[in-house]
Amino acid sequence: MTAPSTVETAAAADVPTELTDGYHLVVDALKLNDIDTVYGVVGIPITDLARLAQAQGIRYIGFRHESNAGHAAAIAGYLNKKPGVALTVSAPGFLNGLVALANATTNCFPMVQISGSSERHLVDLKQGDYEEMDQLAAAQPFVKAAYRVSRVEDIGRGIARALRTAISGRPGGVYLDIPAAVLGAIMPKAEGDRTLSRLVDPAPRQLPAPEAVDRAIELLASAERPLVVLGKGAAYAQADAKVRQFIESTGIPYVPMSMAKGLLPDDHPQSAATARSLALKKADVVMLIGARLNWLLGHGRTGWNPDAKFVQIDIDPKEMDSNQPISAPLVGDIESVLDALAERTKPGQIQAPSAWREELGARSAQNVAKMAERLAADPHPMQFMGALKAVRDVVRRHPETYIVNEGANALDIARNVIDMHVPRHRLDSGTWGVMGIGMGYAIAAAVESGAPVVAVEGDSAFGFSGIEIETICRYKLPVVTVIMNNGGVYRGDDTNPYDDEPSPTTLMSAARHDLLIESFGGKGYRATTPAEVTAALTEALALGGPALIDCVIDPSAGTESGHISHLNPKGITVGNITPATK
Repeated sequence: MTAPSTVETAAAADVPTELTDGYHLVVDALKLNDIDTVYGVVGIPITDLARLAQAQGIRYIGFRHESNAGHAAAIAGYLNKKPGVALTVSAPGFLNGLVALANATTNCFPMVQISGSSERHLVDLKQGDYEEMDQLAAAQPFVKAAYRVSRVEDIGRGIARALRTAISGRPGGVYLDIPAAVLGAIMPKAEGDRTLSRLVDPAPRQLPAPEAVDRAIELLASAERPLVVLGKGAAYAQADAKVRQFIESTGIPYVPMSMAKGLLPDDHPQSAATARSLALKKADVVMLIGARLNWLLGHGRTGWNPDAKFVQIDIDPKEMDSNQPISAPLVGDIESVLDALAERTKPGQIQAPSAWREELGARSAQNVAKMAERLAADPHPMQFMGALKAVRDVVRRHPETYIVNEGANALDIARNVIDMHVPRHRLDSGTWGVMGIGMGYAIAAAVESGAPVVAVEGDSAFGFSGIEIETICRYKLPVVTVIMNNGGVYRGDDTNPYDDEPSPTTLMSAARHDLLIESFGGKGYRATTPAEVTAALTEALALGGPALIDCVIDPSAGTESGHISHLNPKGITVGNITPATK
């Protein structure tokens, strides 16, 4: 073999080495793992990262506040069953996003927050760098995991680790810290490419033990009053057909948690949602599918049959016995557990007694009749019921519509009035019951699905993220925001007996939210009757663009804290408080 000549060697040395940097490696790693949309707020040091992502084919949705961008990423993870990604700046921006990341962890949504950060040598010596903060330490208590990338050659590994952690096992929020110096670091492209990897089976199936399945079957088969509770984990699993097959083949009545509504249609004959209190009070064996015995279910104590035995399907064994003893724990992913139950159950072995189904059916019929009477009323000024019935009737004609819902009374009443027939189309405040998810969830639902979205908001809840209607208008998204405007937090008729300033729960009664969206180019409506709500929502959905309906509700409508007023601690009554002397 002939050795290369001196001329050839010199020519090869003159060829420049192709380079890459941290920005490109982050984008390349995300693309390699099928991340096609990123939500965020730009600033130092991640503005060019967003620009590059956009240039390389990743859709970037820019928000006005990091919490809202984070909520969008979180619900995108829930809807797609893969990690949603939020991009934030350092320190204050990171902290704003951390609210959503913590909420994602609590709700078991797969999400990754990537934040730029200050230089480590300055942060660690507390030398007062721009937006100095030890973000990794701040994130640790609130997330499933937190990682920091300290070298440019570790970016690919960091992205892969964050994505896998977010989606594997029980999903949750993961924080990934990338200092500015790492983003700007340069290395040969060929070497950088070798550091990237595509995840293989990031959320593997987890099969239950056969003896655990048999134990659950025996307990369910012995039940006289069995009940299934469907949680949002069941909706996230996207095992819709198998959930339905189990329920229908056994005849067991079921109660859906709010974000599980639509897994089976709300008017399904086995639904005990309208007889929930009776079902919980009398059920002797309860099967939890993707639901947890937390405060939303009275910790399995308040309102329950004290002798009830529980079967629980959960991917995390630590969830078992968290509030009540679990007689038949089924540890595994929901689809695998349901497959195992189907395989090991003998035909007819599990059957709900007809007397139990008839008892719940009779109570449901009574409660549905009472609700129908309330919905038929048309008082003036308009009440929550009338406005929400109008929303329900319009949305029924558009079953592809996503419903986003938050507030106190706006949430509680809408959950009972607006029925769902499609899975994962109701998105609400979830496990923490937080306010401020509305616009972020609505934007992500529209971006990820392309379908229309109706966000039903209390006027107080809307205030947490309302500026994002500019984002909705900027991206021309098919989002209709419907505000239940009663002029207050909970209700608008509270007064301050001590001076002329508004009471703690008083908002501006004359607020014109419809004019707010018009300032950004959207379509605004003001509705004072259910008929006007119907007309406005019908037109807005037909237009298919950004719109807002300001529903003027009776200021006296609503109750303090909605359906959870019992959680308010009781101390000295307000009437006994002596005002301070000015």
